[in-house]
Amino acid sequence: MGGPTVEELLRRLAPQVLGALVRRYGHFDTAEDATQEALIAAATGWPRDGLPANPRGWLITVASRRLTDLLRAEQARRRREDVVGRRVVAEWRLAPSGHRSPDSDDSLILLFLCCHPSLSPAAQVALTLRAVGGLSTAEVARAFLVPEQTMIRRISRGKQRIRDSGLPFAMPDPAELPGRLAAVLRVLYLVFNEGYASTSGPGLLRADLCAEAIRLTRLLRRSMPDAAEVTGLLALLLLTDARAPARTGPHGELIPMAEQDRSRWRADQIAEGTALVVAALRRGPPGPYQVQAAIAALHDEASGPEQTDWPQIAMLYEVLTTMDASPLVALNRAVAVAMADGPDAGLALVEKVVADGRLARDVRLPAVRAHLLERRGDPAAARAEYRTAAARATNLAQQRYLNARADRLTDG
Repeated sequence: MGGPTVEELLRRLAPQVLGALVRRYGHFDTAEDATQEALIAAATGWPRDGLPANPRGWLITVASRRLTDLLRAEQARRRREDVVGRRVVAEWRLAPSGHRSPDSDDSLILLFLCCHPSLSPAAQVALTLRAVGGLSTAEVARAFLVPEQTMIRRISRGKQRIRDSGLPFAMPDPAELPGRLAAVLRVLYLVFNEGYASTSGPGLLRADLCAEAIRLTRLLRRSMPDAAEVTGLLALLLLTDARAPARTGPHGELIPMAEQDRSRWRADQIAEGTALVVAALRRGPPGPYQVQAAIAALHDEASGPEQTDWPQIAMLYEVLTTMDASPLVALNRAVAVAMADGPDAGLALVEKVVADGRLARDVRLPAVRAHLLERRGDPAAARAEYRTAAARATNLAQQRYLNARADRLTDG
């Protein structure tokens, strides 16, 4: 059984390297640039030269040298070049053996630093996805449904605000945690979603992103065990990730939930996720992640598509819409209502999402419409919507699936 690929290793190490640099030097924005350059050097050199004995130490050393160069250039006029030049240290000086546990790799500190209240909510999430989640700027832009250039400016402004604020590289005080939590949870949710259904590339799944989101959420729950929404998010991620082994076929093709081999779902994750959401719901009025986890549990506990409790799922989505008015929640509710009450009821709700306009160019809108039109018995209209969805998809596995659905429909 092989180890992680270079790409997977770099994605896992990226927040650790960035955290080490920020802890030692400060200068978040410049440290992030230096880390990215070290990652590029590793991605280019390691496949050719082989992995170094200490990949993390190699990255920190290269990034530290680059950071020193950047800071020298930036701060020459401030007469601090000599101070920065003395700060290049070896990896073991940055993270002494035994000084921190394997889990305390600064990722949570980076999360909360990026989610500081001095930043706008959009900048908080975008910057954290970039710095901690390891997503490219293009991927972050697609997650926000905005042009890439808009996201570049947003991330740059966020880095500038952190640099100008002089924030310490440390976990926030306990009294500040609740106010900082919503943005952190949304970041983890978006990182997981990008891994579970990648917006681009040849494969549907990016297991490294899913695993990182789950790992960070576990760390967060360990530090905030009484926060019900943290528990709810962890339950949601586990229950959703449990289906991953059955989501693709032998050639990477997408398999919809109704056609999946449920014996391949991870029973241990379903059991853990279900227990977590039950425990969270007992603590009082639920939040949106707890409601989504309850929906995921109903899917996972059904022995087959016909046994799924769609009326209960539709009811939970109705509750969720009172907490989250996003068009994606409305679209998911439309599917649940269609499964419970028939495709016409679902299509009526889809038209409201169309009128909203925020998903005007999103692949999911025509894909859902095609599915419901197919269920209604309108193959020509469904085929056209599948083609539209396939044209919008940037993930090759999704494109193939949507085109295959269109190809098999006839007018008969």
